[in-house]
Amino acid sequence: MQNKHKNLKIVARSTFIHEIHLAKAKLENEEIKSYMIDEHLTYTIGTAFIEEYKLMVNESDFEKARTILSLYKT
Repeated sequence: MQNKHKNLKIVARSTFIHEIHLAKAKLENEEIKSYMIDEHLTYTIGTAFIEEYKLMVNESDFEKARTILSLYKT
């Protein structure tokens, strides 16, 4: 079975889902497609077992996405 995330790289991680949604929106504004990983896992097993939510982008968009998100960090 092929890994469906083979060409994706993690561009952001957070224990707070709202931070991932904000990062996704910022990338969307720059026309970069991103994917939230484990978004609905809390509904299944609860937040105590979640390590972090992850936002992934295509490998070809990784550097641009990382630069965009770094502009918003304080």
